[in-house]
Amino acid sequence: MGKELRRIRRERKTIKAMMDLYCHDHHRTRDSLCLDCGALSAYAFKRLEHCPFKEEKPTCANCTIHCYKPEMREKVRTVMRYSGPRMTKPHPILSVFHFIDGRRKTPELPGKRSKSE
Repeated sequence: MGKELRRIRRERKTIKAMMDLYCHDHHRTRDSLCLDCGALSAYAFKRLEHCPFKEEKPTCANCTIHCYKPEMREKVRTVMRYSGPRMTKPHPILSVFHFIDGRRKTPELPGKRSKSE
């Protein structure tokens, strides 16, 4: 994967923590994800690797680009809705950063000019 950016690395940790929490509570897994959650996690990581915003990446919920297929997007939303409120106790630092990232203004897509130009 090469030199991974801090923001992307933190986003990977957040996704992993949320997926672990969701899968453990819904599918009674312990040390690893079930097959469905593992596939969803791998899909999310792949999408994250190709994010054009890189270090300026907003949270996916606030992004202007929807790079997830509709079915996968809905699955990730379900995981996030469940895990988000439950993240503060097991992962307080990730929770704070995710909250801050959620307040971040979505940047312009790299390579695009603004409408005022």
